[in-house]
Amino acid sequence: MRITIKSILTTGVFLLAGLLSYGQITSTVRGRIIDVAGEPVIGANVYLKGSTVGTVADLEGYFKLQTQIQGERTLVVSFVGMLPEEIPVNLNGREIDLGTIELESDAVGLAEVAVFANIAIDRKTPVPVSNIMSEMIETRLGMQEYPEILKSTPGIYATKQGGAFGDSRINIRGFNARNSAVMINGVPVNDMENGWVYWSNWAGLSEVTRTMQVQRGLGASKIAIPSLGGTINILTKTTDAEAGGNIYYGLGNDNYGKLGFTLSSGLTENNWATTISLARTAGDGYVDGTQFESYSYYLNVSKLVNNQHRLAFSLFGAPQWHGQRSTRMYIDTYKNPQINNIRYNSDWGYKNGEVYHIRKNYYHKPMAILNHFWDVNEDLNISTAAYLSIGTGGGTGPLGENKFYNPDYLRENQPDIDRVVEENIAAGANGAETILRSSVNNHFWTGLISSATYNMDWLSLIGGIDLRYYKGEHYRKVVDLLGGEYYLETNDVNHPNKAAFVDDVIDYYNDGIVLWEGVFGQAEGDFGKLTAFLSGAFSNKSYQRVEYFLEQHDGNGAATQFYHFPGYSIKGGANYNLSGAHNVFFNAGYFENQPDFRTVFYNYTNDANSDAPNEKVMSFELGYGFRSGILSANVNAYYTTWKDKSRVFGYTVEGIDQFANMTGINAMHTGIEIDFQLKPVSKLDIKGMASLADWRWMNDLIDVQFFDDSQNLIMTRSVYIKDVHVGDAAQITAAASASYELLAGLKFGADWNYYDKLFAYFNPEDRTTEPADEVNPDAWQMPSFQLTDLFMSYRFNMGPYQATLVGNVNNVFDIEYISDATDGGTHDWTSAEVYYGWGRSWMISLKINF
Repeated sequence: MRITIKSILTTGVFLLAGLLSYGQITSTVRGRIIDVAGEPVIGANVYLKGSTVGTVADLEGYFKLQTQIQGERTLVVSFVGMLPEEIPVNLNGREIDLGTIELESDAVGLAEVAVFANIAIDRKTPVPVSNIMSEMIETRLGMQEYPEILKSTPGIYATKQGGAFGDSRINIRGFNARNSAVMINGVPVNDMENGWVYWSNWAGLSEVTRTMQVQRGLGASKIAIPSLGGTINILTKTTDAEAGGNIYYGLGNDNYGKLGFTLSSGLTENNWATTISLARTAGDGYVDGTQFESYSYYLNVSKLVNNQHRLAFSLFGAPQWHGQRSTRMYIDTYKNPQINNIRYNSDWGYKNGEVYHIRKNYYHKPMAILNHFWDVNEDLNISTAAYLSIGTGGGTGPLGENKFYNPDYLRENQPDIDRVVEENIAAGANGAETILRSSVNNHFWTGLISSATYNMDWLSLIGGIDLRYYKGEHYRKVVDLLGGEYYLETNDVNHPNKAAFVDDVIDYYNDGIVLWEGVFGQAEGDFGKLTAFLSGAFSNKSYQRVEYFLEQHDGNGAATQFYHFPGYSIKGGANYNLSGAHNVFFNAGYFENQPDFRTVFYNYTNDANSDAPNEKVMSFELGYGFRSGILSANVNAYYTTWKDKSRVFGYTVEGIDQFANMTGINAMHTGIEIDFQLKPVSKLDIKGMASLADWRWMNDLIDVQFFDDSQNLIMTRSVYIKDVHVGDAAQITAAASASYELLAGLKFGADWNYYDKLFAYFNPEDRTTEPADEVNPDAWQMPSFQLTDLFMSYRFNMGPYQATLVGNVNNVFDIEYISDATDGGTHDWTSAEVYYGWGRSWMISLKINF
């Protein structure tokens, strides 16, 4: 056998490699990372300090780190929003099991606020939930509206409506904001008169949100709230436990710009902590004529009094103004060759060569919350929140002769405001024919929620009170006489035929006062694998109306008596953990929702509909969950009936307004929801969801007879809605997302959303015509659509500071789609009035932490 130099070298290389590999010792460090609530911290970073060796926790919080580094080292465990832990380890080739590592929040008092706000706990609370963390808001929101961050959540449909800043809306399981609850730090924020949520009032929430949790269905809240569809629970930041802060700047399409900063004192030696955030956001808006400007602020001051008492005070708000697109238009109008623009907006024009908003919203709604957390002893704790909100502002629009929307008054497809001014000037002493008014809706709202929790071995008993006072002030005032000398006000019986000038009150003036007294109680049992709860709540809602224009008074207004409407709720459920991987849950409930202010005072006068009935809701839900190190999945099915939706008919007897309440308008909402998260490798995160729903009106009402107190027949009414699909939200939705960490700190991702079975909005009470073929027609079904978003985030060091660069492109393929529609007489696209959604938009931002 011939031995060559090549064979000797090859043999030597293999021998050397074997010796080197034999000398390298591999050490393994493993453990599980949880938060103070016992929940796994998915994606927590684990690395050796001063090295590039690291890994992340899986979907159950477990991690396994292997390294050939030897000797005494420091293991760092960290996650966004939590205080890092540094653990000394001795790497000597053996396996090190660190057991359970608990990370504490980097915010003072956050755990207490989470408990007070009834945040649901995975595999314990028997309701379906989705959690949105602050990191997702930071990297995925971009130029979207705040509620749109929830669009990939099962059962959610969120749109920008007209497309202006802050004008978004959200539906949960087919129910709009009036029938879905929104809470901030456990405090309800749905309007006390009509139940609506105006997101422009909360424009600064994206900067200060710590966690958003959507509880679909009955939810886990103990107080009586109108959660037919579900509850959106928002936890804001409290105060950072460590001193520091950040500076933020973002820019995007259509001159979008945002600048903000946060400063935190950290927890001082005398146990005080303070955080303040300020931001300004402005731009021209994607839709024509929707320029906007917003200033947001947030202040939190916390005090650890002693081991038993903790105080936290929060103040936040966002004064803003924005041009609006309030007028829905026919598709043919958008496609008119002279327009041909989905951004088209008829609610603005030019005055003296400058943009003039016919529809403009302006509002400032600061909210202050004072929390007190008292650990009376090891078994009893009491949590209390006192809150105050004082809202001021309104929205503008035309009054008088409606020239703005007269086709004869268009110039280049926009209202010719200069012509209106010229005609008002020509009217001279006769007064202005058309003016710009503002509909003002100020309010004063205060409340107190207090709950006591008593813990025994396996049983927890919770009880409390919920008290609220609300006064809404409603009037119109002159904003611009548009060249006129005055405006003739004729609706004020106390000052008939009054000449009104700028800032004078006109057209209507009234107050709405709402009182709320509620009590609630809940029992929770923890039997190991089985957890269960039973809760009940009772509330009394009272309305009073004060009229200043339509009735004679002594200067203090003509006030009605208070009209009282009691309501109650009862619900319960259980979760059973079949194993460490599998769990099932069930919940059921019934509640009666009181009529809103508009139903009680139906015709905008002091005439009261005192017999307005409560709406009745019954719901059942069943769910299953699976948890493993790489896969987390949930599936649930729900059945909800909504009965006696308010319908009021007005009529007159001998000149006196009377009311007839039609009951029996019922809807059924059923569906199946699926969501999952897959983490096959540490750097790849895949999520998905699907919602398959069937929401329909249940029955016709044929020849319903109404009688007066003397049993005389007043009228007969019919409503034809049986099997007609509920409109205004997509009944089929699906979403998928993937993100991958390409390099250390550099992450790329994409989100895909699909919407189908989306019917135009319609009022079921207006379906009073019997169909010719005995089949009630659906509202127009809008075309299905799918949208794709891209995002990138890069975390890196800038000297001693940590920075985050984020880029977003929404609707990357510039898909043209209709997001909102109102049904027309022919129930097809030709008669529907619509809003188009946004096309492609982009944003890039930089945040520097110090």
